Amino acid sequence: MEYTIKEGNYKNFGACKEGSGITFTFAGEKEDDCRLIFYDDKNNVIRRIEIPADYCMGSVRSVHISGITEKYVRYNYEINGEIRQDAYAEKIIGREKWNDEGRGKYEFQICCGIEDSGKGVTFDWEEDRFPEIRKSEMVMYKLHVRGFSMDAGIRGKSRGTFGAVKDKIPYLKELGITTVEFMPLYEFEEIIFKEAQKLPEYLIWESEEEDLIKPETGKKAAGLNYWGYTEGNYFAVKASYAGVPDASQELKELIKELHKNRMECVMEIYFGKEQNCNILLDALRFWVREFHVDGFHLTGEGIPTAEICQDMFLSRTKIFCERFCQENLENRKNYPNLYVYNEEYLYTARRMLNHINGSFYDFVNQQKKQNESHGFVNFIANVNGFTLMDVFSYEEKHNEENGESNEDGNNWNFSSNCGAEGRTGKKSVNELRKKQVCNAFAMLFLGQGVPLILSGDEMGNSQGGNNNAYCQDNKVGWINWKKNEKNRWLTEFVAKLIAFRRAHPIVSLEKPMQMSDYLHKGFPDLSYHGENAWITGYPHDNAAFGMMLCGKYAKRENNTTDDYIYIGYNFQNGISRLALPKLPEKKKWYLVMNTERPEEAFLPKEQALSNQQQLIIKAQSTVLLIGK
Repeated sequence: MEYTIKEGNYKNFGACKEGSGITFTFAGEKEDDCRLIFYDDKNNVIRRIEIPADYCMGSVRSVHISGITEKYVRYNYEINGEIRQDAYAEKIIGREKWNDEGRGKYEFQICCGIEDSGKGVTFDWEEDRFPEIRKSEMVMYKLHVRGFSMDAGIRGKSRGTFGAVKDKIPYLKELGITTVEFMPLYEFEEIIFKEAQKLPEYLIWESEEEDLIKPETGKKAAGLNYWGYTEGNYFAVKASYAGVPDASQELKELIKELHKNRMECVMEIYFGKEQNCNILLDALRFWVREFHVDGFHLTGEGIPTAEICQDMFLSRTKIFCERFCQENLENRKNYPNLYVYNEEYLYTARRMLNHINGSFYDFVNQQKKQNESHGFVNFIANVNGFTLMDVFSYEEKHNEENGESNEDGNNWNFSSNCGAEGRTGKKSVNELRKKQVCNAFAMLFLGQGVPLILSGDEMGNSQGGNNNAYCQDNKVGWINWKKNEKNRWLTEFVAKLIAFRRAHPIVSLEKPMQMSDYLHKGFPDLSYHGENAWITGYPHDNAAFGMMLCGKYAKRENNTTDDYIYIGYNFQNGISRLALPKLPEKKKWYLVMNTERPEEAFLPKEQALSNQQQLIIKAQSTVLLIGK
């Protein structure tokens, strides 16, 4: 096959079909020796094309190739003798099968692909629109495509795929989820390869036919990066997460279905320190434009947050990151799109729940943490650490199955085993664990920040004490859906908490609490109460206290004011008595929830308290009241 070449136009990075040919544009210095390599469908090299040094603008090389007649184009770049994939490739060929150890055998097995239709593949989005859910309404749910959908309890589409997750959207909708955070969906190499060692020249062995032992060639699988926190091909969909040949199509169908149910898609992207920041910015725009992604959780190093915050194309895309510079956070926008996403809430909550030098000052500040110009994400368990059930089942990590002598993973978990390490038949221990999980969910959903659930926590999922299941593509790292039937009471408890939060906007008020009656409603927006009502300032030295929210500071959807909300926390090992403020206009306090009996925590119908002056809370319990 004869190809003709000319200088490209430098307009777009990647491979773009233009007229009768394809323009390839990529990063490369003028002094670099650059070639295009084309392959057939069996990964045999068809041709190497040298790219003239003059086809260069700055540090960008661009070439237009005509005469390409293959229906499916497969290619790589060769730069200074090193084979590289196109950083902007929208299709990667060779990783269609998950964890295929045969990939290490051949030098050119992974390559970039261009479908016959090229860029601009049509997908009927119909009238799809970004939901743009307000932070006060958001409830986040973090999942791994395989881990969420590989269990035998999954029915319908192929397990471990976008289609299987799509089939579970009704479950997430019923639970009350508004925003699904997906762990990496872009193409990454899940197999951790160990390069074969090369012998010095004086030890090179020329094998004979009769030799029984052959020298190692190629790469050898040395582990599995199940989670996907590694650099990857940021413009290509993870092919092995699809149950059909067109992974892009299946992912778009999933996102479209989420939007139909007024749910958002947030992609987690790991960004390596050595990556070009322009690639990340281009990738974010690409996912928003082509896949209608609603937000990104950015992790890793060297993230160009300042540039992202100033990007006009991303100004209505939610950006989640561990930290932002104060100037960007305070930049008021019509649509606040920045969310601080870190472990501050996790450690504060766990220390209080497990009696590990908990700070009441820190806790109440985390519960009311809010800002008008940006949001905060609260969670008590996340993928990097114990599941919520394991927070109350293990005092020590148990990562032996990871093969690193239990030396990997976080040593500081602020967890408690409630009296027995791991699984136990002791009824008292299991009852306390249930209560503690309910207490954790109650504080999470009764805090002002955006609550996030780690997938499976709503059904008591356990990883057996493994707090770093990055390599566990098995029952350790998968959600056990059979447990959903056994612990349906917990799933229903979480759903009721979410429904209560949605029904009472004072709980998730988008403005910071002032702890004063600044609108002259007769009560402060937020107040604290101990054995006596109306504590001045914060409850410093007591492990039991009440928080009252004045509903007159929030409007419901029907424009009526909210109720008064009283949350009683007892972190002590004994009974506590808390004073109840007197309500105006003959209103009364009604009991809504009490975690003392976790499986029956929410009452079938709210009940007026017989004693309107004092609330009695059993040990390590949370009580929820409404005043109306």
